[in-house]
Amino acid sequence: MSVAPTQAPRTTSLDDFAAWLPLMTEDELAVRDTTRRFVRQACMPRIREDFEHGRFHTGWIGDLGKLGLLGANLQGYGCPGISSVAYGLACLEVEACDSGLRSFVSVQTSLAMYAIWRFGTEEQKIKYLPKMAKGEIVGCFGLTEPNFGSDPANMATKAARDGDQWVLNGSKMWITNAQIADVSIVWARTGGDPGSIRGWIVEKGTPGFAAHDIPHKLSMRASFTGSLSLQDVRLPESARLPLGEGLKAPLACLDNARFGVAFGVLGAAQFCIERAVEYSRDRIQFGVPLAAKQLVQAPLAELASRWVQAALLSLHYGRLKDAGKLQPTQVSLMKRNNCRLALDAARTARELMGANGITGEYDVLRHANNLESTLTYEGTEQIHTLVIGRALTGVAAF
Repeated sequence: MSVAPTQAPRTTSLDDFAAWLPLMTEDELAVRDTTRRFVRQACMPRIREDFEHGRFHTGWIGDLGKLGLLGANLQGYGCPGISSVAYGLACLEVEACDSGLRSFVSVQTSLAMYAIWRFGTEEQKIKYLPKMAKGEIVGCFGLTEPNFGSDPANMATKAARDGDQWVLNGSKMWITNAQIADVSIVWARTGGDPGSIRGWIVEKGTPGFAAHDIPHKLSMRASFTGSLSLQDVRLPESARLPLGEGLKAPLACLDNARFGVAFGVLGAAQFCIERAVEYSRDRIQFGVPLAAKQLVQAPLAELASRWVQAALLSLHYGRLKDAGKLQPTQVSLMKRNNCRLALDAARTARELMGANGITGEYDVLRHANNLESTLTYEGTEQIHTLVIGRALTGVAAF
């Protein structure tokens, strides 16, 4: 008597639940697939060891440039000019590996390159952007200070005019890429009010300018994070970003970067949810898979529902961004919503895996540690809550 082979239960992926792939263009799907292959073949095999040793693999920088991920959604000057959705999908795939790797892409693209692209002179754009797009020049973005994070209007870094030069003094903190940056976009005040804030391009090796490590990081370990110090740094007028006037200039850069951060964390969330589902199907307890337990299925179903909502929101906001209609308050909502989802997904996955969840083998606690940072940088959850609250009520509560 023959016995019919046992068939594995049918499963539905997060992408299937969202049914969002048909809503993307062929070019967008191509960017997604190409980035996914690179991440899985080149990055995933070594990311655990890099995280454990607190290092960023600089060998990836040129590869990211060849893939067209640096300056990806900028137009001209050697930049690919892909859609915001395509860029968001690339960030998603990169962050499925590690938030530190995506942070490199975000800071290079959405902060350093974007600041030059939007506020710089034609000469500055020609000089820096093509090489930055190839990964030949690395950039960082110096806004946050040791005593001023969420309140950049009161930054202490000053710039004073001295003849045909500017003299900058101050310090910046929590700067991604600081230690390897060839150029740093540094913001400083030329007077006593936020309207006097201006931006400069500071090249590595400029006298009085230095980058320093931040020791003992427990998050974003596979990423360069440092501080910048400026002691009587003299810069010519040609180093200033002439169109970057007032606090609105650096905030516009941050608003641009938040989109990639918010889209990117969906990759970390997806990885953790899928890893928890896989583990629950393979792990046998009390004679049955963990997946057979209601207390396991319930949190997975909740996370899947929230991921689908966040994915469709991100796709819609990406279309609005390309149409020039995405508002800063909407970006705040997206960043707040997606970062909280991702952190909850990583923490829940760790919990469902029990003790195994704390090991590097399963990666979810590494993601959780990183996502503690994404919840904070580019605007804390509390600040974005108040931005949304002000938009709803018309009353500021900062």
